[in-house]
Amino acid sequence: MASISDVIEKFFKELLEQNQGKTIQIQRNEVAKHFDCSPSQINYVLMTRFNVQHGYYIESRRGGGGFIKITMLRADNSQPVHRVLLKEIGSEIAKTQANRIIKALNEQQYISERESSIMKAAMEDQVLISPLNNRDQLRAQLLKGMITVLFQR
Repeated sequence: MASISDVIEKFFKELLEQNQGKTIQIQRNEVAKHFDCSPSQINYVLMTRFNVQHGYYIESRRGGGGFIKITMLRADNSQPVHRVLLKEIGSEIAKTQANRIIKALNEQQYISERESSIMKAAMEDQVLISPLNNRDQLRAQLLKGMITVLFQR
């Protein structure tokens, strides 16, 4: 039997599919009522399964008129995908996070399987040798450089 998180994830993905991958806007409390769970469960699903590393961009506004917008990071959306990714990477990034971003780029067909493999190979700790032990910073700079080139037109 599927967990409540799996059911909520499937629900959001079906909404996005019905909306042809365009942004959906929901009310956290309404979804929580629908699934008879706490709003924190909705937050958990959004934070773990609908983040930039998985190919989604989330906007949230709290309060009475609050909402959550979920946008798939795709070339045909108005979101500047490369800027969102660069911001998400920041000044340093762990190998697992970098690999999730690369996987999302491949799943959204920004890069091929071969390009994905090359990028993942460049993220490996044994490749990023530094006497300063700053692999996560080097990884971030390298990934940002690849993403910048990828989105240049």
